[in-house]
Amino acid sequence: MNNINTQLSFNNPNEMSGKKWFDSHLTDSQLPAITNLETILREYQPITLAEMDSVKLLNRVDYKYVLPFYMMQNTLAALSREYRILVVNGMPFNHYRTLYFDTPDFAFFNMHVNGQAERYKVRSREYLDSHLNYLEVKHKTRKDRTIKKRLPMQQPLLCVTNEAGEWLDQVMPCENEKLEPKIWNTFTRVTLVNVERCERVTIDLDIAFYNADHISLLQGIAVAEVKLDGHDHFSPFKRQMRDLHIPSTGFSKYCMGTSLLYDRVKKNALKQRTLWINKISKGPINV
Repeated sequence: MNNINTQLSFNNPNEMSGKKWFDSHLTDSQLPAITNLETILREYQPITLAEMDSVKLLNRVDYKYVLPFYMMQNTLAALSREYRILVVNGMPFNHYRTLYFDTPDFAFFNMHVNGQAERYKVRSREYLDSHLNYLEVKHKTRKDRTIKKRLPMQQPLLCVTNEAGEWLDQVMPCENEKLEPKIWNTFTRVTLVNVERCERVTIDLDIAFYNADHISLLQGIAVAEVKLDGHDHFSPFKRQMRDLHIPSTGFSKYCMGTSLLYDRVKKNALKQRTLWINKISKGPINV
């Protein structure tokens, strides 16, 4: 992808509010499911962004789970006393839009699929409901911890500016002048905060990937991530996953989206994960 302006015009993402964009992609079959989920989430006590400052968990241990949407509904129905739910502008569903950057030869993507112990992702993320924008770097360490660093931005970053490049040089050991935009990713997120422990759980729905040429939608699945400050914490959400015999698994939205949108990247390492997603969902819908 060489022309970011062409990509930006794809589906006119900057001309629509976050919720309107997501609502425009909901099929008739999805609407009852979302309505039912909203009813379940009303049982949770709310928490605000300001109240979540104590559980930012920018240096953490992650556990990820991919499961069918209906199983996620059942899980959430059982956990309302264990967690509070983030509410922004009165809504438990928060909308995100992300632009991922990589080198021309997909160095970050290859770090991940080749199983390197130390790997990075660079993204510009819009928190659409709270109108916040950040340039973010995620660093997976050889000790299996995730460290996230972020730079507040006045507006979404569409290319690596001088200011962004200087910051990136301080937080990651890569040739940042080569970074270019690769894919857009959008999703709806539900965020839970443990009422007793330092734990967050994020649940991503309506996941979509797109670039100048294609769009791929993951329907019927939920991707959950449990975020803890250490390995040995009790987690009610992890307990539910064990009871349902759903294992923790690696899942990178950037890598999955890149493999779906680009033909020339290495895909063998993602084959089993893609087959699992196809099995539990309707499969990616490509346009």
